[in-house]
Amino acid sequence: MFVVKVSKECGCFKKSDLENNISFTSKDDALIKAHNMAHTMNQDFCGKHDFEVFENGEEFLINVAEAHGSGCCGGGCH
Repeated sequence: MFVVKVSKECGCFKKSDLENNISFTSKDDALIKAHNMAHTMNQDFCGKHDFEVFENGEEFLINVAEAHGSGCCGGGCH
């Protein structure tokens, strides 16, 4: 079982329709979903964070990093 996880849910994620901890039987399907989610988050969210996908065993983690040096969008992204 492969899982796509967002490591820290920022305020924009919590307001979105995206889901966290999504399970897949196929590694390829999980990888595609993780990259599509990260792309959507980078394009549609407030722009105060960058999102990247990292593989960790059977998990694909979408991690958040400060982007343009501006403040947090809120919601636990310390």
